[in-house]
Amino acid sequence: MRTRMNLFAAVFVTVLVVFGATIFTVDQRQFAIVFQLGEVTKVIDEPGLYFKFPLIQNVRYFDKRILTLDSAEPERFITSEKKNVLVDSFTKWRIVDPKLYYMSVAGDESRAKTRLTQTVNAGLREEFGKRTVHDVVSGERDKIMEQMREKADLDARKIGVQIVDVRVKRVELPTDVGESVYRRMDAERKRVANELRSQGAADAEKIRADADKQREIIVAEAYRDAQILKGEGDAKAAATYARAFEGNPEFYAFYRSLEAYRSSFKGKNDVIVVEPNSDFFKYMKSVGRGGDKSGK
Repeated sequence: MRTRMNLFAAVFVTVLVVFGATIFTVDQRQFAIVFQLGEVTKVIDEPGLYFKFPLIQNVRYFDKRILTLDSAEPERFITSEKKNVLVDSFTKWRIVDPKLYYMSVAGDESRAKTRLTQTVNAGLREEFGKRTVHDVVSGERDKIMEQMREKADLDARKIGVQIVDVRVKRVELPTDVGESVYRRMDAERKRVANELRSQGAADAEKIRADADKQREIIVAEAYRDAQILKGEGDAKAAATYARAFEGNPEFYAFYRSLEAYRSSFKGKNDVIVVEPNSDFFKYMKSVGRGGDKSGK
């Protein structure tokens, strides 16, 4: 009885071991390649539980996520001006064809990184060689990165890899190059600033001239309207005086004389020299005589 139990336990353990060697799982972050006697038989890119033949089949896993290739030290490139620049960059990549990837670099990530580093550096060297220091420092960096990504991706596809992005983190100048470049950039910025100031001064003069023109037009129109109103008022006043004269000529003449007296003697020190028998004092004399007659 004990021997049977031991035999049953041994068979059960053997079945478990064989079953455990038969199944395998694939994570959603991984690719899986099934090999049979060293030959690729199947590529699995969907997560789940799978089966394989033990002993004659084995499985290798490859990362499906986006990986980063970051250079340890800045690379030295030469611009079209034959000046050196130090470029620090990184590359985002991922495996898109696991079978081709395995056949090209034997599934070795370090070999894949070496290949990608050579491709990216060659492309950057070509792009930087077409441009000046000013272009690579501040002018066309985005354009360089986009063109570099496209070229590197074409080569990376040959080993089953996609280049997602190529980024230039920093472009530094050696000390001997930096000073001359910064001086030229400073001169360029001053030139642009002077052009902007000149343009601003010209625009300001134009605005002032236009404002002066508008002011003159407004003043002229206001003077014209004032003269029209004044003329209309004078016409109405003259018409009123004419009607008053027609109604009572003597009173009108008396009123006008009072207005003349008021205008002539505005202050205590005002002096007027006329003959005593002048018509100017006509109503003053009449008032005096009228008072004498009433006294009599």
